[in-house]
Amino acid sequence: MRIAVIALGKIGLPLAVQFADRGHDVVGVDVNQAVVDLVNAGSEPFPGEAHLQEKLSELVPTGRLRATTDYADAVPGADAVVIVVPLFVNDSTWEPDFAWMDAATRSLAEHLTPGTLVSYETTLPVGTTRTRWKPLIEEVSGLREGTDFHLVFSPERVLTGRVFADLRKYPKLVGGLSAEGARRATEFYEQVLEFDERPDLARPNGVWDMGSTEASEMAKLAETTYRDVNIGLANQFALFADRIGVDVYAVIEASNSQPYSHIHRPGIAVGGHCIPVYPRLYLSTDGDAEIVRTARLLNASMPERTVAHAAGVLGDLDGLTAVVLGAAYRGGVKETAFSGVFATVEALRERGARVLVHDPLYTDDELGRFGWEPYHLGDTVDLAILQADHADYRSLAPADLPGVRLLVDGRNATDAASWKGVPRLVIGGGALAA
Repeated sequence: MRIAVIALGKIGLPLAVQFADRGHDVVGVDVNQAVVDLVNAGSEPFPGEAHLQEKLSELVPTGRLRATTDYADAVPGADAVVIVVPLFVNDSTWEPDFAWMDAATRSLAEHLTPGTLVSYETTLPVGTTRTRWKPLIEEVSGLREGTDFHLVFSPERVLTGRVFADLRKYPKLVGGLSAEGARRATEFYEQVLEFDERPDLARPNGVWDMGSTEASEMAKLAETTYRDVNIGLANQFALFADRIGVDVYAVIEASNSQPYSHIHRPGIAVGGHCIPVYPRLYLSTDGDAEIVRTARLLNASMPERTVAHAAGVLGDLDGLTAVVLGAAYRGGVKETAFSGVFATVEALRERGARVLVHDPLYTDDELGRFGWEPYHLGDTVDLAILQADHADYRSLAPADLPGVRLLVDGRNATDAASWKGVPRLVIGGGALAA
């Protein structure tokens, strides 16, 4: 098949590589010329994705995979077009911002030719494929969906850093606007993906037809919103546990020993491209979902609550030097999307602290470009707040932070035994340990 992949980001590029690796001719489209040039040179534009570089080195020289900024070069004559363009959410109104996706959809529609399957993989509010993309593509292209082309929604269900493994591990969900569209999508994804055996599933792992685009859209939102609500519940338990002097981690371990309990871990922040964003996409079409809204607001408040707790222990943060350990939104991933570092730094600054940031994955220059003063282990500091659970921090000890008066471990990642004699606070730990 000839396949076009629109947007060569941390999901789109591995997808394009996956399709080419299965023997198909793939053209990737991206608005960033630098990304296009790197892909065409066989070089990964971003680090950290397992096996991406080796696959690029194999596929680009064969001509199976190439990149362009020109939709006219990629879309006409394609058997399938897969769109993975980012969808943003307004921070204040929580409404989706379709600007980039609208532009990409118009551009592909201008060059769409009959017989093409169009699949959106970007997570969307329920109903978007049917009510927004179908009429827009038909208007611009002059083609009719269900007759001249088929439109489906098939959400990505992978994590950056392990995309190729996740593509094999999880069922590929598809939802079409017609039975024929769903059949075409099922056939397409069966040709470009391989699946691990999953005896734990009620039906064989593979491509699962959800019956409609709305069901497929909702499935993606539901699986991620569940995690945000569950973490919100864990954070609520942690806040209460701190008030009554109980270790919430012991409570969660005991609760989860019963097979019907799956309580997640509390923490200083919920970051990344997915969990903080998709509940807001869900709320954009189900405004009555109060449990979703409450969990999202609670999780968003955790950095401020954590800093307030630290201020309560130390009495006052004005004039103190504080370091936030971890700029990334999660350990081992060089990505700051919706990272708790931003709110934590802001909360510390509002209390008059001099704030520094440390992250083993980022250089001083990279941290400086965010407007942060870099911190080096071994420099004097009064307060340390661990925001990302990088492996490097598991062995962290007071000697690494000379003068530290309080460690707030927002991920329960450090070894309590290493902090004897220095106050260590864990969210939900129940008491200040020293």
